[in-house]
Amino acid sequence: MTAREVLKQHFGYDAFRRGQEKLIDDILTGKDVLGIMPTGAGKSVCFQVPALMMGGVTIIISPLISLMKDQVSALTQSGIAAAFINSSLNERQIAKVLYRAANGAYKLIYVAPERLLAYDFISFAKSAEVSMLTVDEAHCISQWGQDFRPSYARIPEFIERLGRRPVLSAFTATATPIVREDIASQLALSSPTILVSGFDRQNLYFEVQKPKDKFSALASFLRGRRDHTGIVYCSTRAAVEEVCDKLRRSGYGASRYHAGLSDSERRDNQDDFLYDRAQVMVATNAFGMGIDKSNVSFVIHYNMPMNIEGYYQEAGRAGRDGEPADCVLFYSARDVQTNQWLIDNARDVEYPDKATEDWLKQREKQRLNEMALYCATNDCLRSYILAYFGESPPERCGNCVNCNTSFETADITVEAQKILSCVFRMSESYGMTMVINVLRGSRNEKLLRMGLDKLSTYGISEKTDKRLQEIMNHMIMSGYLIKTADKYPVIKLGPRARDVLRGGESVYIKLSRSVEPEISEQRYGSVNPVDKDLLARLKELRLTIAREQKVPAFIILHDSSLTDMCMKLPSTPEEFLRVSGVGRAKADAYGERFLSVIAEFLSGAGSASGGESTASAVPKQFDAAQVEISQDPVSVSIVADRINCALIESGHARISGQRINDWLVSQGCMTVTEQDTKSFKTPTALGERLGITTQRRVIRGQTMDVNVFSAAAQEYVTANALTISGSK
Repeated sequence: MTAREVLKQHFGYDAFRRGQEKLIDDILTGKDVLGIMPTGAGKSVCFQVPALMMGGVTIIISPLISLMKDQVSALTQSGIAAAFINSSLNERQIAKVLYRAANGAYKLIYVAPERLLAYDFISFAKSAEVSMLTVDEAHCISQWGQDFRPSYARIPEFIERLGRRPVLSAFTATATPIVREDIASQLALSSPTILVSGFDRQNLYFEVQKPKDKFSALASFLRGRRDHTGIVYCSTRAAVEEVCDKLRRSGYGASRYHAGLSDSERRDNQDDFLYDRAQVMVATNAFGMGIDKSNVSFVIHYNMPMNIEGYYQEAGRAGRDGEPADCVLFYSARDVQTNQWLIDNARDVEYPDKATEDWLKQREKQRLNEMALYCATNDCLRSYILAYFGESPPERCGNCVNCNTSFETADITVEAQKILSCVFRMSESYGMTMVINVLRGSRNEKLLRMGLDKLSTYGISEKTDKRLQEIMNHMIMSGYLIKTADKYPVIKLGPRARDVLRGGESVYIKLSRSVEPEISEQRYGSVNPVDKDLLARLKELRLTIAREQKVPAFIILHDSSLTDMCMKLPSTPEEFLRVSGVGRAKADAYGERFLSVIAEFLSGAGSASGGESTASAVPKQFDAAQVEISQDPVSVSIVADRINCALIESGHARISGQRINDWLVSQGCMTVTEQDTKSFKTPTALGERLGITTQRRVIRGQTMDVNVFSAAAQEYVTANALTISGSK
């Protein structure tokens, strides 16, 4: 049986996602692999499919109990024998699992890293035929990563004690280039295939708000979304308690999760969220790793996280079903101070020595600076994140608050010169607040006592504190200033400062004309026109089955599978198997019940809820004339945005810039080139005749290649929009 046949039979999918097949093929040839794939990209398939095709057993090292339970439940529902070993089992239960494993009962065994060197597990592993060892959440082994766990450092010793080295595979969602190298080094991967499938999640909308009252902003966001599920992350336990209590008093079904709760309450609260008994989970970052809940439609960060890696991992828990989802961060300057304190007073981190502790804390503060700059930038938020992870993003994504906000470019050269001069005269020894106080001519007692009012730059700026802070943040991001990562950060001159002070370089900044645009409701709901009543009936049946099986509803079938069911309307077991996400085991177990609901609906019950029926939900004719064609060259993301306005209006599926690029490749207008493990799409001779060109642009200080489309190319793509979107 081929890998694709295994994928279809057990998992119900006809094709692999980007990067999956390459990793699977290399594993099956005996190569070590390291897969860097964003949340929701299907990392588990990359080791589960080869595990089913290889002899013996695959051991998966996983850090969280919830992750193991969900993975094993999902495998069991797909007809795959799997088990887990962690602290949720007593010694008798562990002995039973190991006994069955020794007799070949399982193809996959999930184990907590703390159990690896236990005598009974080592004894089993040494005697068993371990075909592959998989390290999930592999960034936990790197001290350069955001979530280093000392227990992961024991993995190399476990491998050595096995005697016979199995194929090694490692996976993570968030890893910078230096973390990737460290993972490969720590695990001693042998000439591994390192595949970065791309960090971009195009269905996620990113926004940073700076509200005066965060809870009012949260209440405003949730208003009208009572039928959507989401997570609200807070930085402290006290904030979790406060926000959860306020939400409950406001009538929301909210639950809470943090390390201060008992194990039983955390488990019960998590189950309430997974089983859809609670609409909103309010939690610290202790919640979420490995939570495979597919229908999370928003993630709100009530406080700014400590680093980009953690933020993107947490935000990525939204939209795992591929549907549009919102990732909104509420920022305040106090968040930076809170995170500084949390870094300095971390109690749940083990350090081997004081020098290592100081070094790691310094690294965390540098990451905190990067996170704060994300909250301050007026450039594309998605591009900021992707560039942080070493990718070459487009200048504009069209699906973040900054891309959807009207900006004007302002020349701030004179103000920048004042700031740089002030920092120089203050001997590069003070923080941002003190620099602003000097520029503004503050009568602050400490400032006067230190004689800073005698400086020539004292009182030379008429800008507000907020505007000066915005300008200085922009100058830090652009390399004119440096903000140190010390306990008390100071502002220093950056490498580009001399060019402004003496070289005549001009400094520009984008300033917003509008503030906090409304979040579009259009991003919610399926991009495909389906009958709401039928979808509701299918969800009701799924919930009934989930309660019978004592598993979360998404373990039975994801929302995307139910949506596909509404589109395809299967009437036979063979047609039911063609539904995305339906494998043989699920078809045999539940197919008849779902087919019965669909048949009853089609027999004339109609849409009792008053929703538009599937038969009448025929998309309107797509009018290409509605699409704006610019005479100036524009990026592919802008082309996609303009076409989508017309597609959505007429009820057709959206398209993404990536899909447009892929279609152009299939038409011979562009070609894919590989460079340093990255893929780049560049125009062919045919594409150049259409007016597709590659321009080099500077984004966050990095020179990047961006494909731009002339008017002729825009017309060509627009004329084929329905073909690209898959609508008929």
